[in-house]
Amino acid sequence: MRILGLGVDIVETARVARALTRERFRQRVFSGAERAQLAEKDPQSWAGRFAAKEAVMKALGTGWGSGVGFAQIEILTVESGRPVVKLTGRALEVSRAMGIGEILVSISHSRDYAVASALAVGEEVRYADSDSSGDAEA
Repeated sequence: MRILGLGVDIVETARVARALTRERFRQRVFSGAERAQLAEKDPQSWAGRFAAKEAVMKALGTGWGSGVGFAQIEILTVESGRPVVKLTGRALEVSRAMGIGEILVSISHSRDYAVASALAVGEEVRYADSDSSGDAEA
């Protein structure tokens, strides 16, 4: 198993809380399943999911460009409480092209900030933007 991508993001909870007052933001950024899981949660939880989506984009090497959008990255919590990533559309295409088998995420938040990290792992490195093998030179 190799690390194929790493992303970290931090967001201000208050900024996300303001955005959550707009239904269009909720619809554009969060899937129906995410909205259902977060319906009764505080803004810190929503901010954590938002940060996780941005961290995943960075792990994919796309940022929020290249046709990859928030709606294509779903962060759901399984029964154990662990967040899991489900990709669709262009995000899934990019991950397959890179040889990513799984993206692991970790989310933490306080009253003022939420932070998330995403680690993309797979068997081999296939970078779309270069012919680099991903091996560091000694």
